[in-house]
Amino acid sequence: MSARRRTLLKVIVLGDSGAGKTSLMNQYVHKKFSQQYKATIGADFVTKELLIDDRLVTLQIWDTAGQERFQSLGVAFYRGADCCVLVYDVNVMRSFDTLDNWHEEFLKQANPSDPKAFPFILLGNKIDIDGGNSRVVSEKKAKDWCASKGNILYFETSAKEDYNVDLAFLSIAKTALANEHGQDIYFQSIPEDVTDNEQRGGCAC
Repeated sequence: MSARRRTLLKVIVLGDSGAGKTSLMNQYVHKKFSQQYKATIGADFVTKELLIDDRLVTLQIWDTAGQERFQSLGVAFYRGADCCVLVYDVNVMRSFDTLDNWHEEFLKQANPSDPKAFPFILLGNKIDIDGGNSRVVSEKKAKDWCASKGNILYFETSAKEDYNVDLAFLSIAKTALANEHGQDIYFQSIPEDVTDNEQRGGCAC
């Protein structure tokens, strides 16, 4: 049996507290939605396996706390990220206004080798609320912001209605894969076998 290449991609989800980061992740990974989520403390992650172009991809999605006091945790969580997802609530202007801060904070903490080329994706969440009548951030405004940041991808989502969630995360996975500093688990495992042999004296006879 030929081993498929398996790639681990680390995705960081950032945005204000209450924008729906945890809800989006739970809808995507577990197909569940709850109104009762507690605020994330520090950071948490979920994983999801995908097959993209005959390649096994494990998405490791990190959910970070939106509260300012946890931002000092950033460095450890952001390092080694392959993609950053920014989430705001289309019904709350402040959650949109702070996107610049989240964007800058990520680049500062993660310190990618090429900040201009690092892949970001923006999700405008909670478009289901009040049939869209209470939204305060227009699609055009969001797209203009994306254009100003180097034409990053934009999706409007509803974690509650499961609208665009799979499509958004599939694009996230493909974008991260294109960037691919992803660790290749299949190839990574080879040196471990070598050390096993060395520990046994390196002689197969």
